Amino acid sequence: ISVRDFVEQLIRTALEAAQDAGEVPAVDVVELGVERPNDPTHGDWASSVALRISKPAKMNPHQIADAIAEQMGEDPAVATVEVAGPGFINIRLSDSAYQNVFADIRTQGDAYGRSKIGTGTKVDLEFVSANPTGPMHIGHGRWAALGDAIANVLEYVGYDVTREFYINDAGRQMDIFAASVSCRYLQIMKLVASGSSVDEACQAILSDMDTFAEELPKDCYAGAYVVDIAADICKAEGDRWVDADSEERDAFFKERAYQAVLGHVSEVLHDFGLDFDVWFSERTLHEVDDNGQSAISRVVAELDEKGYLYEKEGARWFKTTAFGDDKDRVLVKADGDYTYFAPDIAYHKDKFDRGFTRCIDLLGADHHGYIKRIQSVGQVFDHPGQPEVIIGQMVNLFRNGEVVRMSKRTGEMVTFEELIDEVGVDATRYLMLSRSTDQTIDFDIAEAKKQDSSNPVYYVQYAHARICSILRKAADVDEGHPDDLVEDLIPADADLSLLSEESELDLAHTLEEFGETVEGCARDLAPFRLTHYAERLAADFHRFYTRCQVLCDDCDLRAARLCVVDATRLVLRSTLALLGVSAPERM
Repeated sequence: ISVRDFVEQLIRTALEAAQDAGEVPAVDVVELGVERPNDPTHGDWASSVALRISKPAKMNPHQIADAIAEQMGEDPAVATVEVAGPGFINIRLSDSAYQNVFADIRTQGDAYGRSKIGTGTKVDLEFVSANPTGPMHIGHGRWAALGDAIANVLEYVGYDVTREFYINDAGRQMDIFAASVSCRYLQIMKLVASGSSVDEACQAILSDMDTFAEELPKDCYAGAYVVDIAADICKAEGDRWVDADSEERDAFFKERAYQAVLGHVSEVLHDFGLDFDVWFSERTLHEVDDNGQSAISRVVAELDEKGYLYEKEGARWFKTTAFGDDKDRVLVKADGDYTYFAPDIAYHKDKFDRGFTRCIDLLGADHHGYIKRIQSVGQVFDHPGQPEVIIGQMVNLFRNGEVVRMSKRTGEMVTFEELIDEVGVDATRYLMLSRSTDQTIDFDIAEAKKQDSSNPVYYVQYAHARICSILRKAADVDEGHPDDLVEDLIPADADLSLLSEESELDLAHTLEEFGETVEGCARDLAPFRLTHYAERLAADFHRFYTRCQVLCDDCDLRAARLCVVDATRLVLRSTLALLGVSAPERM
């Protein structure tokens, strides 16, 4: 039972006692209004139950609160209980209530703080969804960290989450990508025919990109990675495609290049600790069945049947203004082609058809005008409010305070892969999660690589490593996993009443807030709060370690403080795991 649940039980028991004594009329009470006071001097907890029931009870709320407080004051778990204002009940618990938190954490282990508020709810979480036409940029890295952390948090409180990547593999951009690779292939093979090796030809092109760019098609993909993809095709296919039909060559190159980029994206994300459950191809929405219908044409027909389409200027429009959009949207252009919005509708309809109760989309800052438009789909298909859209801001990259825009290796944008290669997965994840999604992140590479307390991820991880070092020292060993060591180090009947130092009780208060913090992160889809919590917990632990000698001569006090250390380790580990960050045992 959590401390919050314990407090609610205390209040309910006291209210029932007051009702049995005839001091408060017998009325049904559903919500006790238990909250943490904004001002900690008011106590640990506050309840507005007296205000909530005063009307049905036909009684002054202050009198109700007085009756409840009098009954509650007799409980040894309550240090003080006061009535404030019009009838708020302010409660401060005794030390014993918080001393038991350490034992609860150690008993529950990794299950501490979990809940079942999301049980029975299937969630589709779609994020990253980078176009398969090039490497991921650092903005995609923010979505990777954010989406995975949101999924972790939702799963921790009971939701059934599917991580999904939508592959934008249809449309003109894929044709331009294929033509770009095809052109680079022909350039390489021309140099090979003159006596160069494939590698020498690639180096020649990369050394003089401006000259070789003159032969590229308009609006092409001109990055160095396109040369690399073309080189791989040259090595595998030789001159097979030099004199081939251009349409046939582009079709082959489109698929080959697409698979190369998608494979690389998947590999980078895997190395980042993220594996998607579903990779959904946009192309499947365009595929035609035996009746000549695609998922897109079927959903357009269904919208028409429901009366949400009309024709104007030869195009077919969706009445999205009926659902709060600022203007109606074209689905089928005058030439018969679909707009980008049409497959988006079919895609979200597919999510609903797969049985997802909640659909969450993580999108970039340029998608603000998209929210009402896409939520109209949920309205039409009986999923009001869906999908839930999270709009995030940019990531600005710095090095020692100086803006970084170009990669040292290629002279182009710094890719997500390059960032994690230099900074590491843990620092990248943590710092990408350190701000709310509506805030821009200023990511300084030099700061992220620091190994001192000024770097928040290092500061938090060091707290965990320090704990593991304490446990090894307590066991007088140089090796050993903490989970194995604590079995022999800490007796089951350790006397936690000895923990009365301020820093010990402060740690208990912070540890007790873990489950509530996770639930808040899940409710608001805001895992950045866990970074703040982790830093506060680490600070509380470092303060405790400075003020309280853990490995003291008093065996009973030593055992009790080892309980504090171990409980902190477990919650720190769970917090970092939710963020997707490792909890090192040595640093």
